[in-house]
Amino acid sequence: MTARKDIECWLMDMDGVLVHEGVPVPGAPEFLAKLVETGRRHLVLTNNSIYTPRDLSARLQRAGIAVPPESIWTSALATAKFLEDQRPGGTAHVVGEAGLTTALHDIGYILTDADPDYVVLGETRNYSFEAITTAIRLIDRGARFIATNPDATGPSHEGALPATGAVAALISKATGVEPYFVGKPNPLMMRSALNAVDGHSESTVMIGDRMDTDVIAGMEAGLQTVLVLTGVTQAADVNRFPFRPSRILNSVADLVDEV
Repeated sequence: MTARKDIECWLMDMDGVLVHEGVPVPGAPEFLAKLVETGRRHLVLTNNSIYTPRDLSARLQRAGIAVPPESIWTSALATAKFLEDQRPGGTAHVVGEAGLTTALHDIGYILTDADPDYVVLGETRNYSFEAITTAIRLIDRGARFIATNPDATGPSHEGALPATGAVAALISKATGVEPYFVGKPNPLMMRSALNAVDGHSESTVMIGDRMDTDVIAGMEAGLQTVLVLTGVTQAADVNRFPFRPSRILNSVADLVDEV
C-alpha cells in the first residue's frame, strides 16, 4: 500500500474483518483501540440494514469489540442519505426493519403505501408474501425501486437465508423494473461514508474480506484497499478477479503497528 504513513482515515467492513461468526477476529479490539488512541478517523461499514448503529454497537460490545454508534455506517444510512439528496422530504414504502425505517424517519421521510415516491427494499428476517405483493403493485403504479444492497443470501445458524438481492430479483421479475442498489459494491456507499467521516479518497483505506464487494467498491471509489483473509475471500481466490487489492494481509492484527 503506497504512502501508508499518509493514511488519515480508515474504513472497514464488519463481518469477516472485525468479527467472524459472532467471535472477535484476533487483533480487532487492539486495532480499533489504536485508531481511537491515535485519533484516526474511522468508520465500520456494513451492508446489513436490519439494525440501527446503536443496535450494532451493542452487539459488537457483547462480542468484546468497542465501536460507538457514530462510528458505524450501514447501507440503511447510505440509502437514506441518497434519498435525502435525490428527493428531500419524500415518501417511501419500506420493506425492512428498524435500521431502515429509523434512518428514513431521521431524514424526514414519510413512510406510506399511498402512492409513495419510492419502494425501498431492505433486509429482514421475515419477508412476507403480502409485503412483497404490495411492493410489486406500488412499483407497477410508478414508485421508484431502491434496494439497500444486492446481497443474495445472509447467514443464519440453520444455513443461508434469502436476503435483499434475492427478493429484489423476485420483485424485478414481476415488475420488469430493476432496483438501484445503494450498498456495496456500489462505490456510492464508500463516498457517503467518506462524507460522513470527512475523509478524502487519497488518504483513506478500505479494509475488507471480500473481493466482490469491499475491495471493488473501495477501488472504484479511489481508495487504497486491504484484503484480510479472515472472512470470505481466501488468498487462492484473488487471481480469479480482474482487479487486485493494494495489499493482502492475514488480519487487521497486521495493521496495528501501522496506525
